[in-house]
Amino acid sequence: MSRPPFAPTPSPLSLYSVVIPARDEEASLPPTLRALHAAFAQAGVPHEIVVVDDGSKDSTWQVLQDLRAEVPTLAPIQNPGPFGIGRAIVQGLNHIKGDACVIMMADASDSPEDAITYWRLLNAGWDCALGSRFIKGGRIVDYPRVKLVINRLANLFIKLLFHISLNDTTNAFKAYRRTVVEGCRPLIAPHFNILVEIPLKAIVRGYSWTVTPISWQNRKHGKAKLKIKEMGSRYFFICMYVWLEKYFSRGDYRRK
Repeated sequence: MSRPPFAPTPSPLSLYSVVIPARDEEASLPPTLRALHAAFAQAGVPHEIVVVDDGSKDSTWQVLQDLRAEVPTLAPIQNPGPFGIGRAIVQGLNHIKGDACVIMMADASDSPEDAITYWRLLNAGWDCALGSRFIKGGRIVDYPRVKLVINRLANLFIKLLFHISLNDTTNAFKAYRRTVVEGCRPLIAPHFNILVEIPLKAIVRGYSWTVTPISWQNRKHGKAKLKIKEMGSRYFFICMYVWLEKYFSRGDYRRK
C-alpha cells in the first residue's frame, strides 16, 4: 500500500458508481444485478449501476430494460462501437455520476460484499482500493488451472517490473475515486489490457492505494470473453507504455 507524503485529505464520498461491461450476458446479468443492488441497499451504500452493452448479439439490452423495474439504480447504456471491453469500460466511466467507482464483471465472479469493503476504504481516505485474490483472506473458486498459471506469471512480471507489492494487478475488480479516473486519462487500451492500464497509471502517477483480500468464483452462465493468446502482446504493450512513463516522463503526469 502507498500513500503519498503530504497528500490532502480527500472529501467524503456521496455516490458509488458501478461500471459493468457486458457482451452477450443475458443469463448472467439478472442474478448479478439483483445481488449487487440488494447488498448495496442493505449496507446503505448510495449507488448507481452503469451496465454497458458492448455490441451484444443476444437479448442483453432487452434484459437490461426489463431489470430497471427491479433494480431502480440501474442505468444501462450502449457502446455504439467500435467494441472491446476497454472501450466499453471507458464509455461507462464517461457516463458515471458518482465521485467514486468500481469496475465489476457481469458474470457474478466478483463479490458485492468486497465492493462494499472498497467503498469503505475509499471513504477512509484512500484514492484506490485494489483487491487481491492471492493474499491471506483471498479466495478463488473453480479457477481454470492453465489460466491460473499464466495469471500468476503475468502478475509476477508486473510486480517485479514496477517494484510494487500488489500481486493481482490484472484482475478487473478494483475501485477508484473519480479524481483518479480523470487523472489517469487518456485511457488508451481498447481490450482487457485496460484492466492493468488504470491501476498501474494510478500507482505511477502518485495516487494513494491499499490492497485488501477479495474472492472470485468462475461464471455459471455464458462463456469467458478473455482470450489468452490474443491478449499477451497487448498486456505487454500497456505495461511497457506505463513503465516508460514511470521512468522517462520526468513526473509530467504525476498527481500534483
